[in-house]
Amino acid sequence: QVQLVESGGGSVQAGGSLRLSCAASGNTYSTYCMAWFRQAPGKEREGVAGISTRDGRTYYHASVQGRFTVSQDNSKNTLNLEMNSLEPEDTGMYYCAAAASPMCGVLLRARDFRPAFFPYWGQGTQVTVSS
Repeated sequence: QVQLVESGGGSVQAGGSLRLSCAASGNTYSTYCMAWFRQAPGKEREGVAGISTRDGRTYYHASVQGRFTVSQDNSKNTLNLEMNSLEPEDTGMYYCAAAASPMCGVLLRARDFRPAFFPYWGQGTQVTVSS
């Protein structure tokens, strides 16, 4: 089992920045990928950024490429998401997720952020961007 706890959400104006963090505990050595997902009211959950924990390769949804940066701090078992140039469309609940199968890397390389492939989830942190 892997436990995930997100922090760092908040409210900002368009163009602003936020940094999200996800603290992982438990059997973290069993994970192959970690990712950030978001869900806006009335919309499906979508992946925005992911990382292959074994080699550090990162992957992004096209809508956040160049604005968001995902990183991992192995010494602290933490996954971070630096969000810049935020837009109102970035508003939503942001979730940290972890996958325990090496196949997750294959999916991420194809920019296939499939929620069903991530069995471990945090409780989410709200991000609100006003225009």
